[in-house]
Amino acid sequence: MFSDLSIFQMSSMMASHAGKRQALAAQNMANVDTPGYQGKRLPSFAEIAGDLEYGPALRATRSRHLSDATDGLSLARSIDVEARPSPDGNTVSVETELLESIAAEREHKRALAIYKSALNVLHTAVSGR
Repeated sequence: MFSDLSIFQMSSMMASHAGKRQALAAQNMANVDTPGYQGKRLPSFAEIAGDLEYGPALRATRSRHLSDATDGLSLARSIDVEARPSPDGNTVSVETELLESIAAEREHKRALAIYKSALNVLHTAVSGR
């Protein structure tokens, strides 16, 4: 039922993006001392969502209709961090990764807040109060 509402799809995609962003920050931190390691980032969720066409979307009502099966996060490819490398060639900064981790946490909390708010609106609309 909720999967048909775009606000729930968007908040789910945002939470998933935050999880992937957090995983990349953790991977970068795990390789902070690896010589030659290139840190990775995901494009922001706004960039990914901007590439998607949300609005009145076409629906495939028959199996022979063309449809786009992507969930939007397939557009999220990791990119190398453009940073000044250390003498061993590593581009990971502990401070930057901490900030990236905090930003991912905030993005996840924002996605949950959007989901809860939309759920409250839906509950209010259904119950009539």
